[in-house]
Amino acid sequence: MEDEVTGLAGLLYEFGLLKRYKRTGWLVAGVRDPESIADHSFRAAVIAGMIARIEGGNPERAAFMSLFHDTQETRITDIPYIGKRYLKPASNEDVTADQVRGVPAEVADMMADAVGEYEEKASLEAVCARDADKLECLIQAIEYREQGHHNVQGWIDSSLAAITTPTGKRLAEEALRTGTLEWVTQVLNGD
Repeated sequence: MEDEVTGLAGLLYEFGLLKRYKRTGWLVAGVRDPESIADHSFRAAVIAGMIARIEGGNPERAAFMSLFHDTQETRITDIPYIGKRYLKPASNEDVTADQVRGVPAEVADMMADAVGEYEEKASLEAVCARDADKLECLIQAIEYREQGHHNVQGWIDSSLAAITTPTGKRLAEEALRTGTLEWVTQVLNGD
């Protein structure tokens, strides 16, 4: 058990890299200090829970899968789509299997199940989590566009095209329709 706890502590430190690793696609778009992978995963988890709840799924499961959907990037980094054209990274399931070697079986199984379900789109919750990943990217692109980054339309278009749930589509349309700080005006006006 001592070795497993040591492995688990190491995994926690490894996941800390997600707070430092930046989402590299935004660098291609000219964003000098893009969000971290952890920043992305947090908002994607929140969105996944919301979408799943409205779609009739389990919001906790959808949010949970979203928390683990990019944890493999501690080892393979965030490869932008242009790079993926030339590289053949290991599957997320394989990377996760390597990451959880030497941790308690309960934790290894939990992570492997979440990543496998997400990658296979094996449930409504997985579909909601995948939509949340794309919707979070779309929202981030809109925020960067409002900050003056003009090369983000491709991210908006590809994210919008990948969203499949009715709730995800409605949220994407609303995000495109409203400004990123419109909610502040509503709060200040008492709406």
